[in-house]
Amino acid sequence: MRQVRFSILVLIALFLATAPLFAADYVLTSSNWGNAQASAVAAAGGTVRYSHASGFALVSSDSSDFLANAGASNKFQEVLGDMVVQWQLPTQIVESAVTPGDEAFAAAQWAPTAVNAQGAWNAGYTGAGVRVAVIDGGIYNSHIDLNGQVDVARSVSFVPGFAFNQDVGTFWHGTHVAGIIAAKDNTIGTIGIAPGATIVGVKVLHNGSGSFGAVVAGILYAATPIAEGGGGADIINMSLGAEFAKNETGAAGLRTALNRAVNYAGNQGVLVISAAGNSGIDFGQARNYTTVPAESGNGIAVSATGPLGFALGATNFRRPASYSNYGEGTIWVAGPGGDFALPGNAVCSLPRVPTGTVTSFCWVFDMVLSTVRGSGASINAYSWAAGTSMAAPAVSAVAALAKQAHPGISLGALKTLIQRSADDEGPNGTDQFYGHGYPNAGNAVQ
Repeated sequence: MRQVRFSILVLIALFLATAPLFAADYVLTSSNWGNAQASAVAAAGGTVRYSHASGFALVSSDSSDFLANAGASNKFQEVLGDMVVQWQLPTQIVESAVTPGDEAFAAAQWAPTAVNAQGAWNAGYTGAGVRVAVIDGGIYNSHIDLNGQVDVARSVSFVPGFAFNQDVGTFWHGTHVAGIIAAKDNTIGTIGIAPGATIVGVKVLHNGSGSFGAVVAGILYAATPIAEGGGGADIINMSLGAEFAKNETGAAGLRTALNRAVNYAGNQGVLVISAAGNSGIDFGQARNYTTVPAESGNGIAVSATGPLGFALGATNFRRPASYSNYGEGTIWVAGPGGDFALPGNAVCSLPRVPTGTVTSFCWVFDMVLSTVRGSGASINAYSWAAGTSMAAPAVSAVAALAKQAHPGISLGALKTLIQRSADDEGPNGTDQFYGHGYPNAGNAVQ
């Protein structure tokens, strides 16, 4: 039986009257953050867990009067109860005990071909020197395809009690995302679309759940230059999201904080790329519903495509995935997220390098293969997954290739370059599913 993990439509009525999952219970915003704000937090009975000069702090407090006392200080624009939500998971995961040999699974990787990564590689571009922050769950940086690709010194966790390279289970969503971007060209396992890029791990989720405040803190940290104590990212990937009613009580302030964080990143010249979500919703028509961070600030959102019968010879890599959100005004570009809509459970095999085959149900090969945590002491595990979670990092990797090819490019010029170098798919011009088109890495590095 197929193991299906549906993304969750979060109608956020989760103001957490019960005990919070994490210690950071409050999000505070102001025009800036300094001694006056820190003193006001302490006077109200709170403890600052993370603060940023742009005017944001994550605060924990055991005081039942904290909201009232902090609000009465007149030092903050908003004092908000944080919300913990289950963010989107891949819409389908198949955990197979696949182990490596030379780029052993290259024949099962259709996603690099879908975005013409080979065109960029042939021109000499691998994303070297470009830093991509993966704001997600834990990243298993000891994986044989990721070891050395992650800036461990600048990777952080905003989940109390856990390091950036810790999580639950054998899949580890953040590890799969990181491999799509930057798995090494090392004659082992899989290869990332930008195999020379550097990953900055920013853990904001644990076992798929996390708070709005942690996500906001993660964006601000990642976008802050290293010289100022941040992650120094050039690109931020967020393969996470929540969908909820715009008028949901208590959500507006947190949505505003998220917008501010994404715009802060943009002001630093950092491109924020987010998954559009897996609920098949047309957000161009969903007037009272929104998806964040896909629709947050000046970032861009990515819809998902996937072939139908790749192992049987299909090359329709840019076919709209069965689950992807879409909508004019929401989608900037589409990317390879995989699908699982092929009927039946016929078995297919593809060659592995240097010898042998990889065998599974034919529909499995229509998904995206990448690095995962695995079990025990294994550092060589790989699994398939499908979702806009997989499409976003493919676009982040194309952006990394483009950024290497055009050093010093501004944020606006990078967004325009991705747009203009994309292949027009679907109806002519901008459309509700492909947005400005389908990224073409070979074109983007020209």
